[in-house]
Amino acid sequence: MIGKAMRLAAVALALGMAANVASASEITLKAVSVFPKGTFFARHFERFVVHVNEQGKGKVQIKLLGGPEAMPPFQVGNALKSGVLDLANTTGVFHANLVPEAVALTLTNKPMSELRKNGAYDLMNKLHQEKAKIYWLGRDAQGMQYHLYLSKKPNGDDFKGLRLRSVPVYQAFFKALGANPMQIAPGDVFTALERGVIDGYGWPVGGVFDMGWQDRTKVRVDPGFYSVEQGIYMSLDTWSKLDADQKAFMKQQMAWLEGIAQEYPAEEAAEKARQAKAGIETYTLPSAEAAKFVKTANDAGWAAILAASPQYGAKLKELMAD
Repeated sequence: MIGKAMRLAAVALALGMAANVASASEITLKAVSVFPKGTFFARHFERFVVHVNEQGKGKVQIKLLGGPEAMPPFQVGNALKSGVLDLANTTGVFHANLVPEAVALTLTNKPMSELRKNGAYDLMNKLHQEKAKIYWLGRDAQGMQYHLYLSKKPNGDDFKGLRLRSVPVYQAFFKALGANPMQIAPGDVFTALERGVIDGYGWPVGGVFDMGWQDRTKVRVDPGFYSVEQGIYMSLDTWSKLDADQKAFMKQQMAWLEGIAQEYPAEEAAEKARQAKAGIETYTLPSAEAAKFVKTANDAGWAAILAASPQYGAKLKELMAD
């Protein structure tokens, strides 16, 4: 009986030690989102955090520190590079100062499945790792375009002289239209519209109501241009510390997130209906003007990439352009 009790005690001790080892191998990732909690482009990531924490007990957990109130969006790239942050829900636009080629992710309309297959994902991830010590895990937002929103109807397809709130990703396009792009923080756009400082802005279909801009917006110009890019980026130092099982787990979770990203087209349709109900009129350019509008956007966008990245721009365009 004593011998049996000792054997049981030894087994219990071994199991306890194994449990401690498993517990010790769990890693908690410090994360932020560049989008405020509960807003259109934060919702999928918040589901991702819950899913990882439910499925990753003993492996990986994510501690979401907050949104822009926790860290300004344009500081996120450097925080990942330095290892201050482990993971972020962000867009390449916000760390284009580190990886200029990241803006190309907004110019492509190809799905992630194709980008992973044709080598574009590997090349973009390589550039992120080499230039910024960032590991690009994958993309969430897919299939949702940007649009031009105006406080009054345009004169045909003439946008010359319009003062438009812009960001770097479509600044070249707005200039090519003859408009005057202006850098204005999202929180100041409503006041700028109200006071007539700007005539409109570029923005995706989703998120207009999050910002409260619907009351100062009269028309949405169709067609759209480019494709919203939002994804999961990790500190390369953190990624390197994960063991093989944890890396495989994170890739599985990213596949899950890219799967639910298929919801975006339906969400886009719902947002367009909501905009119409709020009084935002759809201003559809005639086919010839629409084709010219989209071509101008694409030509300007890729010209900027080729200028910023003489070494890789042409290859990225080959793999990612329509």
